[in-house]
Amino acid sequence: MPEQALYLQWRPLSFDQMVGQEHITRTLRNALKSDRIRHAYLFSGPRGTGKTTSARLLAKAVNCLHPDPDQHPCNECAACIAVNEGRFLDLIEIDAATHTGVDDVRELRDKIAFAPGEGRYKIYIIDEVHRFSGSAFDALLKTLEEPPDHAIFVLATTEIDKVPATIKSRCLQFEFRRFSVHEVADRLEEIIAKEGLQAERAALEMIARQGTGSMRDSISLLDQIITDPQELITVDMVQGVLGTASSAAVRELVEAIIDADAAEGLRCINRAIDAGTDPRQFGQQVVEHLRALLLAQTAGADIIEASQEDRALYQAQSSQISRGTLMRALRAFSDAITSFKGGWQPQLPLELALVDSVRGEVIEEPTAAPLTASQPRQPATPGEPEPEIEATPDAPAAVPAAVVNEGWDKVLRALYRYSKTSPDVMRNFRVQRVEGNVVILATDSEHFFQRINPYPEKRTAIEKALRDVFKIPLRIQVLLVSDLNSDSPSQSGNVDIHDPILSAGMELGAEIRRLDETNS
Repeated sequence: MPEQALYLQWRPLSFDQMVGQEHITRTLRNALKSDRIRHAYLFSGPRGTGKTTSARLLAKAVNCLHPDPDQHPCNECAACIAVNEGRFLDLIEIDAATHTGVDDVRELRDKIAFAPGEGRYKIYIIDEVHRFSGSAFDALLKTLEEPPDHAIFVLATTEIDKVPATIKSRCLQFEFRRFSVHEVADRLEEIIAKEGLQAERAALEMIARQGTGSMRDSISLLDQIITDPQELITVDMVQGVLGTASSAAVRELVEAIIDADAAEGLRCINRAIDAGTDPRQFGQQVVEHLRALLLAQTAGADIIEASQEDRALYQAQSSQISRGTLMRALRAFSDAITSFKGGWQPQLPLELALVDSVRGEVIEEPTAAPLTASQPRQPATPGEPEPEIEATPDAPAAVPAAVVNEGWDKVLRALYRYSKTSPDVMRNFRVQRVEGNVVILATDSEHFFQRINPYPEKRTAIEKALRDVFKIPLRIQVLLVSDLNSDSPSQSGNVDIHDPILSAGMELGAEIRRLDETNS
């Protein structure tokens, strides 16, 4: 005979063994003590939250023969033992998914008039009652309204909105909630201990998260993972069996979204898929991580069910990502999971979601204080031209070059506000030095140099991004690395051209010289 599944072995046999749902078990136990049993109950909530288990406990309790009502169900009398063994004749369970017609309800209505065979009450548990047809509900309505004194109905559903209001009004309603991660992990830990097994707490919490608040699903996942009773259940084992990605892979992908680095994000996705991660599972983990960032950014990390280390990570990352990017990423990855259909490129929905997330990235205005004592320039009023900034190369550096280098990634993200193509080009430039309020940028590629130097609007966009990040007016000068040590000041790369007339002249082949050259 095959061994019984774990979720069946560890199904609660009394109200004391129920995890969570205290608001329901308390009400039912008080009703049993005061002998105020209703004729119809409606249990609603997600799957695996204890609806059918509670219905069976109620069936045992109302027929329990123990003299003390506080001990109902006792699991020792003949009635309780018969229910536990599945041979109690007065407990009738009906699956509405397969008995949807009006004839099935009429048959039930004809038999309900007969008195119980061995118990005090005849209990009818109708599971997934929302699957009844309209005519079946109509046939059930009269029976629910005026049932025999010996009959109790317990209706269970996962879709309460599909149950007619006329049925709801004739039942005492209880709403079952999803279990928290800690409640599920504690229950799994209890099962592990009683089964003589060993498991890491982090592994059990990962199983609980994959169970999405369903106790039955979580215990089934644990049953799936247990292969060798002598083997320790670790996080790596859970990831391997369930096809989930490591937390490091999810974290790296989110960091790529924060940095608006689509290339690194695509590499993260493909590394995870190549390692055997299920694309749908990976997407769900990303959504869960992004949701945690949203909660941390909006209400604080304290409301997130996670370890202290994870909460600190969520709080740090939430301060680095703009609200617009976070919302865009959440919607994109959530839609990718919802529309996931597999296919010959299963990671494609995730890749498209990533590109949508970082497209048009705009960072919010930094709130940090200026890095120097210089007063930040007040923003111009709409329609007012930007004031000219006078370059002072011989003055002390307004911002140390090391500071500009350190904040260069932020500058590139800010640059998306003013130019969609320039950030990719400027990744090939490096900060060489800062002279006064002039930042010297150099590249070893003539191609990238020519994509920036002749275009004043692109150089102005870079200067605006610098001002957004460092809060002081800065100008740029772009050079080729080969010209850095050149003594010839006549190189066009050494002349800071912002005048559109001079720029147009250079494009026509004119040679631009400094004033001191013409006098020598």
